[in-house]
Amino acid sequence: MVRGAHLRHAAAGFLLAAAFFCAPAALARAKPDAVPDIAVADLPKEGREVLALIHDGGPFRYDRDGVVFGNYEHLLPSERKGHYHEYTVHTPGTKSRGARRIICGGPKQKPDACYYTSDHYRSFKRIRE
Repeated sequence: MVRGAHLRHAAAGFLLAAAFFCAPAALARAKPDAVPDIAVADLPKEGREVLALIHDGGPFRYDRDGVVFGNYEHLLPSERKGHYHEYTVHTPGTKSRGARRIICGGPKQKPDACYYTSDHYRSFKRIRE
């Protein structure tokens, strides 16, 4: 009986922690007008370079550039699976891909909208072109 009580308390604690940490993301589920924007000129130099490569069709620096982005964080507007693609924005001084990305939705070379994240998908800004 005691063991069952411990499991119930552990499960309740887990659910409370999950609600605490997941609620902000759930509340932030994006509507197209809810995502702040950023002008192309305000992107880091490397971001402007990647954006130009996206419109030119590449070539890209990283093997994962152009893969489908799942929008699992639900911070971008909801779209059909496969709508979004991600591209790495190089961070000088890093050996890995770093945290910066551009996510574009729609046709790869003529996307409907692109978004910039500097914090590995925790927040996005719509790129104003």
